[in-house]
Amino acid sequence: MTHEVTAAVPLHDEGAASKARLAAQASSGPHHHPHPKALAPANLILTVVLSVFGAIVGIQMLASLGITPSTSLIGALAAMTLARVPLAMFRGFRSVHAQNLAQTSISSATFGAANSLFLPIGIPFLFGLPDMVVPMLVGVSLAMLLDAWLLYRMFDTPAFPAKNPWPLGIAAAEAIKAGDGGGKQAWLLLGGLATGVAGAVFKLPMSAFGVALIGGLGAMIAFGIGLLVRGYSTPLFGMDIGTLYVPHGMMIGAGIVALVQVARVVLKKRDSGSRNAPADTQEARGATALGRSLRLGSAGYLAIMVLLAAGTGVYTGMSPAMLVCFVIYGTFAAFVHELIVGIAAMHSGWFPAFAVALISLLIGILIGFPPEALVVLAGFSAATGPAFADMGYDLKAGHILRGETSGTAFELDGRREQMIAGMVGFAVAIVVVACTYRMFFANHQTAPINAAYVAAIKAGISGDTARNLALWAIPGAILQVLGGSRQQLGVLFATGLLIASPMAGWMVAAGIACRLVVHRVVGVSAREKLEVFAGGVIAGDALYSFFSGAVKSLRK
Repeated sequence: MTHEVTAAVPLHDEGAASKARLAAQASSGPHHHPHPKALAPANLILTVVLSVFGAIVGIQMLASLGITPSTSLIGALAAMTLARVPLAMFRGFRSVHAQNLAQTSISSATFGAANSLFLPIGIPFLFGLPDMVVPMLVGVSLAMLLDAWLLYRMFDTPAFPAKNPWPLGIAAAEAIKAGDGGGKQAWLLLGGLATGVAGAVFKLPMSAFGVALIGGLGAMIAFGIGLLVRGYSTPLFGMDIGTLYVPHGMMIGAGIVALVQVARVVLKKRDSGSRNAPADTQEARGATALGRSLRLGSAGYLAIMVLLAAGTGVYTGMSPAMLVCFVIYGTFAAFVHELIVGIAAMHSGWFPAFAVALISLLIGILIGFPPEALVVLAGFSAATGPAFADMGYDLKAGHILRGETSGTAFELDGRREQMIAGMVGFAVAIVVVACTYRMFFANHQTAPINAAYVAAIKAGISGDTARNLALWAIPGAILQVLGGSRQQLGVLFATGLLIASPMAGWMVAAGIACRLVVHRVVGVSAREKLEVFAGGVIAGDALYSFFSGAVKSLRK
C-alpha cells in the first residue's frame, strides 16, 4: 500500500481512487474538513452507550469462556446504522471518522474491562487476599490508562510504525470504507467476510489466515513455524515443549533483545540528529517522541509500582533491599511486557498477554519475592499490554481512514480525538468493573487463566525450570538478532510457540501460500486487494466469534 498521494488516479483503479479521496480530505486541512470531536454530544452519548455494552460483554465472556471478543466492528456497525436514520442528530455518523471514534471506544472498553482490569483483580481474590482487590483495581486502572496513552505517543514512531500491518486495524478500516464507498471494494470485502464466517463455522481460526495475507512475510513465516512446532511437539519430540517452558524461555531471550533494539533506535536517531542538526524529518520527530515516551512511561510505571506496593501492604513483608528490587523489577517487567505484546500485535494480530505475564511471574518466583508480592506482580504484569495493543489497532484503522498521511494536521487531530474516545471507553470500563466485580466473584467467576497464575505462585519454581528458561532464552535472543527490529523473528516465533493451536499454524501456511500465488498472478496491485479481502476475513471471523461466544456465554 503506497503512502504517496498522486495528482491523478486511473479511473479503473477503485482502490487507489478511494485512497486518494481520503488523502485529499486529510490534506485539505482541518479548516475545510474538521475531524469529528470525540466529546461532541452525539458522539459522546454513542461512545458511552457502546462502551458500557462492550465492557459488560468483555467481562462476561472472559469469565465464562476465557476469551475476550473483538467488538471493534460492532461499534462501527452501530454508527453506520445510526447514519441511515433520517434525523438531523444522526447525520454526523455518516462520517467515516465518527464511525472510527465509535469503534475505538467500544474496543477500548471491551479489552480494558476484561483483560486490563477484571483479570488482574481476580488473582488476589482467587489467592485468598480479598483486601487487595480494591488497591489492585486502582493500580491496574492507572496502568491501563498509561498503557493506552503511551501507544498514542509511540504510534507512527520507528518502534511502532503506522505502515506496519496492525491486522485488526486494517479489518476495521476496510469494513468502514466499504460501508462508505461501496463498489468493487465492498464486494471484495464481503467475499472475505463470507470466507471468514464460513471457516469459523467449521472451527477454523480464520483470523490466522487473514493475518498471513497482509503481515510481514518473514514475521508470518516465523509465527506459523512456531505454531506448528508447538502444535506437533509431542509427536515430533516425544513431549509437549510447553511443559518444559521452552516457549517461555524463547520469549525471554527475544523480548530482552527487542528491548535493546528499541533503545538502539532511540539512541541512533538522537546521535544522528545531533550530528546533522536540526533533523526535522518525520522519522527524526518520531524517534524523539519515542525516546521521550519511554522515559515518561518508565517514570509512570515506577510510580504505579510504588503505589501498589504501599496500597496492598506487601511492603510490610519485605526488607528494604527486597522492596527496592521488587519495585524496579515490576517496572521493568511491565515495560517489557507492553513492548512484546505491542510488537506481536502489530505484526501478527495476536498478542500473548497471558503467557508473557506468566513469564514475568516465573522470573519473580525465581528471584524469591514473597507470595503476596507475586500476586501483585502477576496482576500488574497482566494489566499492561492489552490496552497498548488495542489502541494500536484503533489508531491504524484511523490512519487508513484519514488517507495514510503521516504528520499532517488532520492526521494528528484525528489521532488525538481517537485517544480521547479511547479514554472515554477506558473510564467506562473502570466504572463497570468497579460496579460488577463483586457479583462475579460472589459466583466464583474469574478469568480462567487466573488459576494458572495462582497455581504457579503456590507451587514455586524448580531448578530444572530455571535452567530451561535460561537455556532457551539463548536461541530466542539469537533469532531476534538475526531478524532485526523490522521482522521481529524471535518475538513472533516465540508467540507461535506460546499458542497451542496447530490448526492456526496450517491456516497461516495456507495464507502465505495464497499470498505468494496472488502476488505472482495479479502483480503489483495484489497488495491492496489482499488487504481488503484479508480485512473481510478477519472481520468475519471476529463477528462470528463474538456472536457465537455471546450466545454460549448467555446460556451459561
